[in-house]
Amino acid sequence: METVPTGSQADAGARPTAKLPMLALIRISAFWLGLTSIDAVVNAAVQTRLKFDHLVEPGTEGRSLALVAAASFFFAIAVQPTVGAISDYATTRWGRRKPFIVGGALFDALFLIGIASANSLLAIAAFVTLLSLSTNIARGPFQGYVPDLVPEEQVGLASSMVGLMQVLGNVLGFGLAALANSQGSVGIAILAIATIEVVTMISVVVGVPNGPPAKPRNGRSWLSIAKETWGTDILRERSYVWLLASRLLILMGGASLLNFILVSYLPDGLGLSRSETSGVFILMLAIASVVSLVAIVPASRISDRIGRKPVIYACTAIGALGLFLIAIAPGVPLAIVGAALFGASQGTFLAVDWALMTDIIPRASSGRYMGLSNVVTASSTTIAVIIGGFVLDLVGKQLGAGTGIRVELLFGVAYFAIGALLLRPVVEPDRHSAPRNQGALAA
Repeated sequence: METVPTGSQADAGARPTAKLPMLALIRISAFWLGLTSIDAVVNAAVQTRLKFDHLVEPGTEGRSLALVAAASFFFAIAVQPTVGAISDYATTRWGRRKPFIVGGALFDALFLIGIASANSLLAIAAFVTLLSLSTNIARGPFQGYVPDLVPEEQVGLASSMVGLMQVLGNVLGFGLAALANSQGSVGIAILAIATIEVVTMISVVVGVPNGPPAKPRNGRSWLSIAKETWGTDILRERSYVWLLASRLLILMGGASLLNFILVSYLPDGLGLSRSETSGVFILMLAIASVVSLVAIVPASRISDRIGRKPVIYACTAIGALGLFLIAIAPGVPLAIVGAALFGASQGTFLAVDWALMTDIIPRASSGRYMGLSNVVTASSTTIAVIIGGFVLDLVGKQLGAGTGIRVELLFGVAYFAIGALLLRPVVEPDRHSAPRNQGALAA
């Protein structure tokens, strides 16, 4: 098993200095393909089954989606950062991250099979909740790999690859679900994604270095370390806290579309049939994904030159415009234009915001801090679905389902705007100055 050098490079809080080969960067980011495709396929599967398999009463789809999201919310909030923080201190022959990744991925596959075979809203909610537990056990430690292994000069490139894998994961998950939905069965898509996650997990375990040594426990219990995750010391990292708030709102803007496009926007907002919904969704997904993939690497390179925040501001404005066009679109053509803008925004944001997060977190506690960052990622979907679900049903009941989804999307435009405002207090490190005080990064 390959390991990173020991010594000063591996000291707590020190940024690695040895450049990684491209294959290692690909392997570090590859697991995101499996993780993101799980999110996409489960979201799409739940939407299509509630809408077209008649698992709930017509007109209650929004509230039902909110119920499923709320059921898994606790694990998304509590498990990922706690397990990530525990992994910072874990000493095993596989390093401090990999045992959690293996266990979480294997249980993911088991619970995905449960979702594929469930035949009621209650059963789906139960397996989605269990999946939230297992996938967050894997995600928290895994997110520490970029801070653990990637040197300063490769952060932009590594983050762009993370963004690429997340976009490809969305394409894979949503695309397979849409194709399966057109054939009347999403179970096959879910089983395919389970296989992909296990394969990408194996690539991480076999090909990614173990990383730096664990932080010393100094006789502390695991319970004490778990409690440390939620310590108020994190509030001293002001830029990090503001970045979390900004990330929450911007991702809520994206979630306001992705979690309702199949269940309401295409069938109700544009009046499409089930087969038409699948076809148009695949077209919108393809266009958004191509634009996103083209934009990610150049945007990341630009952020290396002019800074992360200006690029995030730009992609937030583009995303808000795209979502607004989708909200007001009278038909498919304008919705596709909006989807292209939305895709460019989402891919760029995922890459550059990840790079900014990596720039400002304390290195030695990367599992804890990156885990906490994904609390807002998971919360963004849950909060957007809960708010959007009730807006969808309440407005739809008064003014019609087509109006309800358009109002819900305008909420998403507002989320983008607020998220951009919350980014202003974030102090971005100067990557062109002398190396920063590493001792301050060892918290």
